[in-house]
Parts: sequence; C-alpha cells; structure tokens
Amino acid sequence: MDESCVVVFPTVFARNKVPQLVLNIKKILRARGQKFKSVRRDGDVVLINANDPVFASSAVNLLFGIDRVAIARRTEADFASIVSGIATVGGNLLLKGEKFLVRVDGSTRGFVAKDAEIAATSEIIEKKSKLGARPGTEQNHDKMLYAHVTKTGAYVCIFLDKGRGGVPHKSQTRRAVCAIYDEMSAVSCYETIKQGYDVRIMVCYRNESELAGLVRAVNQIIPRLVRDRVELDFYKMAARPAGAGNYLAYVGTILGIMLQYKERHVSLALSPLVFPTEFIEDVSRRVFESGRVPIVPLAGVDDGLFEGAREMGLERGIARLEKMAGMTFKAGVFSKKAVEDAVSTKRSITVRIGPNNVHDILDSLE
Repeated sequence: MDESCVVVFPTVFARNKVPQLVLNIKKILRARGQKFKSVRRDGDVVLINANDPVFASSAVNLLFGIDRVAIARRTEADFASIVSGIATVGGNLLLKGEKFLVRVDGSTRGFVAKDAEIAATSEIIEKKSKLGARPGTEQNHDKMLYAHVTKTGAYVCIFLDKGRGGVPHKSQTRRAVCAIYDEMSAVSCYETIKQGYDVRIMVCYRNESELAGLVRAVNQIIPRLVRDRVELDFYKMAARPAGAGNYLAYVGTILGIMLQYKERHVSLALSPLVFPTEFIEDVSRRVFESGRVPIVPLAGVDDGLFEGAREMGLERGIARLEKMAGMTFKAGVFSKKAVEDAVSTKRSITVRIGPNNVHDILDSLE
C-alpha cells in the first residue's frame, strides 16, 4: 500500500465545480502553511499528496463543497488488493471487542462491492480473532472500515470526517454584501458563502460587549473565504429599544447601510419561517428598486439554522435564535437619519487571517 494521502469527496452539487474546489484547496493549504506535492482529481474524488495529511485534512475541511474528507492509504483497484488493504488497515485500527462494519463503493470492475465487503470481513475475523473483534450492523458498530474505488486505484480510509456541504466558495462568480449584527445574520452570512458567493462583510454593533460577540462570529466565517487578508467594515449603531417592531426597524436601518455598497447582490438575513412575509417582500422591493438583487440564503432553512450556529461555534446563541423564532413581529418605522448616523461611524480594517483574528480585530478598532 502507498503512503497516506488526503481524499476529498465533493458534494453532489459540487461535482460539476471540481476545478474551483481544487483551486480553493490549494489556496487554503498555502494560507495555512501546509506543504503539498499535488492536488489532483481521480475520478469522482480529489487527492491531496500533503507532507502532513492530518493538518492538511483539518485545513481543507474548513471549505464548502465537501461532503467528506478522509485520510486514506492507496492500493490497486483489483479485488485482492482491496480486501488485503481493508484487512491491514482494519487490523491496525480495531481495538479489543469492537464491532466493525466494512463498506466498499465506487467504480468496481470485475467484482461486486458486496463480495469485497464479505471477503474483507472474513479476513479480519480470521486475523484478529484474539482481539474478539466481530462484525456489526449498519445501526450498531464501533468502527466503519471504508474503501472507495476509482478507475485507477482504491482508497482505504484510516480516518473519515464529515464535510461542510454546500458548493465551493466563488463558484457563483458573484459577490454579495453581508451584514452581521446578531446570531441569525451570522448564520445567514455563513450560508451565503456555503451557496458559493464571495462576500463583503460589514458588522453592525451597539456596544463593546456586542462587538466582541460579533467579532467571534466573524472569526468563524473569514477562514472560509480562502484569502490571506479580509477587509471588514464596522458601524456603530444607536441603541434600540426592546421589542419585535424595533427589531424590524433596526434591520431596515442596516439594509439602508448595505445599499450604500456597490455589490450587485445583497444577502438578507431573513427567514420566512421567522419573519412576516410582508416585511420580507418590503425589504426585497427596496433592494430591487436600488438596482440590486436580493439573496435570501435562509429561505427554506428550518432546524438547519441551529445546526449552522453549532458549526460556527455559536452554541450560546442558540437560545436567542429559538426565542426569535417564537416572536411575533410587527412593522417598525425605518429612519433615513439612523442610516446616515451609522454610516458616519464607519471604520474599515484589513485583517490577515491567522490564529489571533479576534484580538487583532478588536485591537484595530481601539
């Protein structure tokens, strides 16, 4: 068997966008200082020959357009090599008394994947009888031993991790302006990138405490933009009274700021499951009348809103998202003066993406 490599499985929606995914993989590896010899396509997967597969797979799994990321050993695509490879890797991975499940898929030739699964299972039982390892089921197993077969080789996975889904960043060839001002808007920005858009990020905050929380959310987003440096705009907003109507007025003010940008696409952090249809229609109309195109990345997203928050490390904000989902909203009064006042506070900074983004951003705003 060959040395370990990183195997990237594109999502269904990214299979026709693999060249952009390959480009993004190369960019993020360079940005993270991960040395690699090659990034190439092999059938329906992307192979990365990296100096350190563990750190490379971790960096790559920040990207969108990926269903799964694996660290695997390559072997030949014939029946005997695949069975031997699974038995060898499985023998090294299994612990005493563990239940295992063998799965083989991909472009098998001359044999059926199920036959390879049965043969590999039998060989593992024979070789590891002293460990007490035994076959499990789809619903009840401790480890899955997985092999993916292409026309040129087979990849026996040592480690397999779930990807972020979506399509590759910049696959839409359009840039959208996103405003981050609470948990829902942060998830909306995340989903905008997940749908393939490049984004210009603006942050709207009312006080220093809120700013710190929003910057932490931004820190979860900017590494996925596949850039060395990111420009961020910050606006100090006037404090708003509590209440659903005031929240809509606040969102309306932020939209007024977003329409100051030249980007043709405007990402709206609105969900029909949370906000009144009339409000979404009114906001969308304002965007169209300005000669721009609205994007509503949260349309149709239900429990995925909370999952997006968890992916971003915003578990503390889930309670606020749940509270917002249960609110009854009433129309608020939009103020042009509030927009003008906020625009006058604009501060732009450029951040070099690294391990200390939060501190770097906050220090730049002092």
